[in-house]
Amino acid sequence: MITTNWKPGARIGAGLFAIAALGGVLAFDGAFDRATAEDAAKPSTGAAFSADQKAGIEAIVKDYLLANPEILLEVQRSLETKMEKEQEERLKTAIKENKDELYHRADAPSVGDPKAEITVVEFFDYNCGYCKRGFSEVAKLVENDKKVRVVFKELPILSKQSEEASRVALAAKNQGKYWELHSALLQNRGSNDAESSLKIAGKLGLDVDRLKADMDSKEVTAEIEKVRDLAQKMGINGTPHFLVGDRTIPGAPENLFELIEAHVKDLRKNGCEVC
Repeated sequence: MITTNWKPGARIGAGLFAIAALGGVLAFDGAFDRATAEDAAKPSTGAAFSADQKAGIEAIVKDYLLANPEILLEVQRSLETKMEKEQEERLKTAIKENKDELYHRADAPSVGDPKAEITVVEFFDYNCGYCKRGFSEVAKLVENDKKVRVVFKELPILSKQSEEASRVALAAKNQGKYWELHSALLQNRGSNDAESSLKIAGKLGLDVDRLKADMDSKEVTAEIEKVRDLAQKMGINGTPHFLVGDRTIPGAPENLFELIEAHVKDLRKNGCEVC
């Protein structure tokens, strides 16, 4: 998945957590100092740690972490799990707040029955390797389930060339060939830019001169800007990113089709508040 998020490796993460652990002791001691100052007029309930006590505590923490380094990995995993859950909750809230733009826009670039009972949304970039890898799974979904609509959110975040390709694809929508060009671009092993995208479009029988005029239209520019704003609201900064109801699938896992299919099946059984 192309993304700006980064998770520290075990060694770096361990070092950071060790520093955090020692910093926590100092912060704890500082809290006592502040409390003592604020409650100076009250009877003393205990003095702040002395320099010797603080040094002793730091030494104990350091020795314990050196003797049991695996605890740092446990803390790291626990923190990552907590952060992932928090991100999921934030994303669920964002999905509800933006459900109309995500699922209910009749003019959104899409494939499948406009009145389909379930809608899947994909944020993608035409030059994203993971988006290209996941395309076969999306195509399989489109082919196997005629009651699913897939909405495509053009999010060209990698380069100027990516935006050029998006503009050509969105212009193809005016000729009723969006899905065909979308498919061809994501199956293209080379990079996609204006020149290569127009060449591929020409082979598909599209009017290239009309594409050149439409790709710089206000409507195409507005669509790209709208999706960028939406991605920012959603906290989505990597591609591909799939939404199925209020569930999310970041990246393109090898079992992407099975994951989407399972979510669709569950939504059919239990209903969907947003789609």
